[in-house]
Amino acid sequence: MNGMQKVLVVDNGEREPDSALSAELAGMGYASVTTSYEAADDVLAVIPNPTAVVLQMSQHADWSERRRFLELAHRLRRTLSPSGVPVLIAGGTSGALTMLQNELGSQAVAGPDL
Repeated sequence: MNGMQKVLVVDNGEREPDSALSAELAGMGYASVTTSYEAADDVLAVIPNPTAVVLQMSQHADWSERRRFLELAHRLRRTLSPSGVPVLIAGGTSGALTMLQNELGSQAVAGPDL
């Protein structure tokens, strides 16, 4: 892949056009890879060092789905925290972008150095 920093977005596989983070992340200077919950581990094997992982839960998720995302977040935080990769849980696009900006600071707004 190119030299852009990569953000992994994990969702439930049901993507609405107005809830996609890819365009917003590109505007912040990040490449993004969106995958379903079920494929998250396989994608992390290909992208072992993402800049961040955003777990984008549906705002209408039932308790079972919320629990799956919380368990995944706990596991990913345990495995990715030694390398400083933040794992964020968001319920919508704007919330995810705000959390990502707060977590990564001015780096998220400025984009990668050229």
